[in-house]
Amino acid sequence: MAKKIASEEYLEKAKKLSKVQTEQLFSRMGGKLGRRFEDQKLSAQEALAIQLEIEDENLHEWRERFAEIKAKHK
Repeated sequence: MAKKIASEEYLEKAKKLSKVQTEQLFSRMGGKLGRRFEDQKLSAQEALAIQLEIEDENLHEWRERFAEIKAKHK
């Protein structure tokens, strides 16, 4: 998987996060993204923006799968 680069849209969203939201997002960050931030290859804003985008993508995929499951059980 290629390295993800923070989009402008998510950089803006990351800038608007409260301190609590920022801490919560950092706490969910793991794997390669967390190491890239720890190794200072990413700024805090970039890391947060990428994490936000990943979570949005995961939520979108989950919603699609849930809709499929729901449709099968009707």
